[in-house]
Amino acid sequence: MGIALTGMTISYHAVEAADTRIYIDPGHGGSDPGASANGLQEKDITLKIALKTRDILNEQYSGHTIKLSRTSDVTKSLNERTNEANNWGTNFFVSIHINSGGATGYESYTWNGSYANKERTNAIRRTIHNETVGQTGFIDRGAKEANLHVLRKTSSPAILTENGFIDNAADADKLKTDAFIEEIAQAHADGIAKALGLPAK
Repeated sequence: MGIALTGMTISYHAVEAADTRIYIDPGHGGSDPGASANGLQEKDITLKIALKTRDILNEQYSGHTIKLSRTSDVTKSLNERTNEANNWGTNFFVSIHINSGGATGYESYTWNGSYANKERTNAIRRTIHNETVGQTGFIDRGAKEANLHVLRKTSSPAILTENGFIDNAADADKLKTDAFIEEIAQAHADGIAKALGLPAK
């Protein structure tokens, strides 16, 4: 009986310690491919980055739990994503995307509205933004604001990252390699850990 209670106590404290809830949203999926060019579809790349980011966070950092909006090629509405994150009680929401429009580089977004945690949201975003630009060598296209559903409707601090341009041949060539996907994911994981104060294992 005492052993069982001790085990329960350890389990309880383990759950309590992992109290930073991170919701990772690979953009698009299923019937919504996102942008397509150079033999790539945005939905596939965002999923690869998201899964790798999750794995790196779990392998290298502690003090958190992670939920993904999708772990395979399924269709999920924007409302489903934000409702799920809010109902779960997420502490941080990141939506991962690949850009299009023929340019090159990295940019990130927070909501352009007026809200209570805007200063904290922008501080978190700045840390992740700088980490990603620094580790990947992407041209820095700036930290921006926009009226996007996943940023507006998430109750926690929320950011959206745009990791290169799928219709830029040089960016696309990099995005086709596992090594570069890992660089983006490592940068996201390190930035998230630094911004949210997650201890390294």
